[in-house]
Amino acid sequence: MNRREFSKLSALTLAATQMRAQVPSTKPLGFAAVGLGTISNIFMSACAKSDKAKIVGLVTGHPAEKGPRYSTMYNVPQNSIYTYDTYNKIRDNKAIEAVYIGLPNSMHMEYTVRAAEAGKHVLCEKPMAISSAEGRKMIDACKHAKVKLMIAYRIQYEPLFAEMKRRINSGEIGKVQSIEGGFYGNQPLGAWRLDKALAGGGPLMDLGIYPMNTSRYILGEEPTVTSAVTSTPDASDPRFAQVEETIKWTMKFPNGATASYGCSYGERGPSAFTFVGDKGTLTMQPAFNYSGAHLRGQTSAGPVDEPSTGQQPYQFVLEADHFADCVRNNKEPRTPGEEGLKDMLLMESIYKAAGHSIA
Repeated sequence: MNRREFSKLSALTLAATQMRAQVPSTKPLGFAAVGLGTISNIFMSACAKSDKAKIVGLVTGHPAEKGPRYSTMYNVPQNSIYTYDTYNKIRDNKAIEAVYIGLPNSMHMEYTVRAAEAGKHVLCEKPMAISSAEGRKMIDACKHAKVKLMIAYRIQYEPLFAEMKRRINSGEIGKVQSIEGGFYGNQPLGAWRLDKALAGGGPLMDLGIYPMNTSRYILGEEPTVTSAVTSTPDASDPRFAQVEETIKWTMKFPNGATASYGCSYGERGPSAFTFVGDKGTLTMQPAFNYSGAHLRGQTSAGPVDEPSTGQQPYQFVLEADHFADCVRNNKEPRTPGEEGLKDMLLMESIYKAAGHSIA
């Protein structure tokens, strides 16, 4: 082989190496589920349906009970089951590349920071924390560790909401005049969401965040809080000794649109979301459930009647796939920590307007 042939071969080898480096890895992203409650159960079932995400570790306060059950379901080795005390040892488990945090709200900050310190990427449930100060600590910890932080706003990964956003932004209902949104769901006595130390607040933290965040997502604008009021009609109801039963609030967006929202742990109301413009209306109902979303309305392009065809846990599959793609290809998540922080700041403003403090 002469020098020219050798040089040509070297150039081809280099090009092939560079090409391989640009090809995204198809290996599923290995997740440890942290906290094995209801929401984590749904997320783990989503990973089982995904080609891009896989459950490879478990973190639980009940290792004797939940560890064997979920390790069998998802083929997780016994040495990849951790407790909260041994959580830091995930650092040494190369199969675990990321964590999914499905813990009570007040634990999000601690376990995000500890994951970042262990060099693991973080997909954290909403709300990201119980205060904006905690949210900033999470963002800073992940940036310092050079790991991804994504907040699990599943609605922003729902195709039918993307269609609603497309129609509104293309002008099909004209200039948006007003928004109404509500999410209501009873909580039983003893639920952790009724414990302020764990939840940070009442239904706003769990349910009200949905129409608020989705409005910001669709309009691409940051609103200001104009009013808020809380209500607990039956003061003797032991469920609401620490948190409000119901909260209603209003906001205004820079484009002039006004918004009215409500959520409750005592009312049985709709999961609904409506945009009203000067040329039409679009309503999603059901809106924020795990499946069954249905878009209806009348627009300048004609009537709209589009049901979602997805079934639980498809929204979780979509967000897990997105996060895996971001990690594999070093991209910024669509709903990073900064997105969660904006909602934390708004919720603090809402509680302040209602005469309450958060956390």
